[in-house]
Amino acid sequence: MSRIALVDDDRNILTSVSMTLEAEGFEVETYNDGQSALDAFNKRLPDMAVLDIKMPRMDGMDLLQRLRQKTSMPVIFLTSKDDEIDEVLGLRMGADDYVKKPFSQRLLVERIRALLRRQDVIAGDEVATTEETKVMIRGELTMDPLRHAVKWKGNDVSLTVTEFLLLQALAQRPGFVKSRDQLMDVAYDDQVYVDDRTIDSHIKRLRKKMRQADDEFSAIETLYGIGYRYNEE
Repeated sequence: MSRIALVDDDRNILTSVSMTLEAEGFEVETYNDGQSALDAFNKRLPDMAVLDIKMPRMDGMDLLQRLRQKTSMPVIFLTSKDDEIDEVLGLRMGADDYVKKPFSQRLLVERIRALLRRQDVIAGDEVATTEETKVMIRGELTMDPLRHAVKWKGNDVSLTVTEFLLLQALAQRPGFVKSRDQLMDVAYDDQVYVDDRTIDSHIKRLRKKMRQADDEFSAIETLYGIGYRYNEE
């Protein structure tokens, strides 16, 4: 049973969403501010966190920043209808997805399941005999899917599940262009719709992390209006 942490200062959301998730077979922990959640996470991490952005004591952005210092567990942001800046910033900071309020609880459940499935694929044995699980070396890049490990020029790079899958999809065929639609298919479940901005934000975050390992990193090329390409260095 997967453990989901739900962090929101709206008690109605905590009550209704937790009931829905529990009915779907999840174990749910609820917190009404970021600091309470962080205190609990320091003792025991959940399998996934669903975070509101605007909360007292510690907001979702600050909580995500603290989490990314020690874990790449999937994180979904709950954002207000018009908080486009918060969505983009959250993705750049390392959130895996976002859902706008007011939201369909069924949609939230599907996005949670999609992220957990991807986490299982990367960490589990169910795909141990496929090409996707083999250690991949592309120039200075080394990716080990079973260990969710990435190295660039020998330096470790910590990626979220979504970032890992996007980099893997691009690096598998250097020189070939992947459209945003193709990358959406890689990173998201068929029942989950995201727009181009979401993929672009993930790619920007991915580049930033790679450049922290090497400030001259330029292997991911943008082809405006077409998509992205990995150029082996």
